[in-house]
Amino acid sequence: MQETQILSTHPAPLPEPAPRGARAGRALVFDACQVGVVLRAVLFVEAVLGVGAMFGAGGAGEWLARLALYTGGALPATLAWLVTACSLKKALQRLGEPLQYVAGVLLGMLAGLYACAMLVLAGAAEGGPPWLACAASGALLAALLVTALRLRARARAPAATTARLAELQARIRPHFLFNTLNSAIALVRSEPARAEALLEDLADLFRHALVEQGESATLDDEITLARRYLDIEQVRFGERLRVQWQIDPRAGAARLPPLLLQPLVENAVKHGVEPTPGLAKLRIAAERRGSRVVLSIANTLPPETTAPATRGHGIALANVRERLRLLHDVDCDFSAGVEQGLYRVRIAIPVS
Repeated sequence: MQETQILSTHPAPLPEPAPRGARAGRALVFDACQVGVVLRAVLFVEAVLGVGAMFGAGGAGEWLARLALYTGGALPATLAWLVTACSLKKALQRLGEPLQYVAGVLLGMLAGLYACAMLVLAGAAEGGPPWLACAASGALLAALLVTALRLRARARAPAATTARLAELQARIRPHFLFNTLNSAIALVRSEPARAEALLEDLADLFRHALVEQGESATLDDEITLARRYLDIEQVRFGERLRVQWQIDPRAGAARLPPLLLQPLVENAVKHGVEPTPGLAKLRIAAERRGSRVVLSIANTLPPETTAPATRGHGIALANVRERLRLLHDVDCDFSAGVEQGLYRVRIAIPVS
């Protein structure tokens, strides 16, 4: 049997599985302090106010005046509801679904009364403030917001078994398992210690993939898993694969969807390293820039003279983009494409 040149692997301890309650995959319903949620909530309330201001308005000027007046009362109340819901999100998460709606509606009634009070202070409540109408309007709008937040939370934490199996299949492909076992077999007699280390790396990868994940993981955890994967691939490719790491230690606390980085690195190996007959380079960099962390995965492309690599369908990248959007909403940026002869995936996420 032809032996493979081996690069020694040094297994690093992977993080312990999260506690049972933390890894139930249950997203926070009232996580309402993200920029995207705030913008959508404010635009929704403004749209309702715009329609309400049309009633009784004699023209565009009067409509704008009414809308500005209503906004002066409703906008602070809407922001107060969002901030309160976000501040109490962990306490509200312990409630059942009916009680979550009750809590959200009660907060909406208080927000409606607050909006009425703002209109009274502005001298716009002729004939007495409509307290009951304000409370009812706040309750109705809050019920709609809670419904939207619940749908968003369900999308962020899919519980279907088929979805979980599809995620696992996307993380560790059969051809990778086959190649790793072949490499281990080639080492069993000549270098049993290294064969054992290789199998330990593989076991840790599967252990991490099979553990039920929460809604997010730290960048440090994801980098540890990606290093383990590349240690295994280095056994197969030897000197053909050159990996460069540039990791800013200040970026490690940033949150990513779990098991996100390893599939991106695997795609780089499959489409950039495998079809390249000579030296192939892979660079993983993470840098903190102010309140954001920029993560980059870049790989060299095979020369045009070689057989073209198998083209993917973009499903993995679309899945990554969607998972990032569900976790960080409009606070994240994702791009992928050829830049200066390299295929580069770039992710920008908030530090916390």
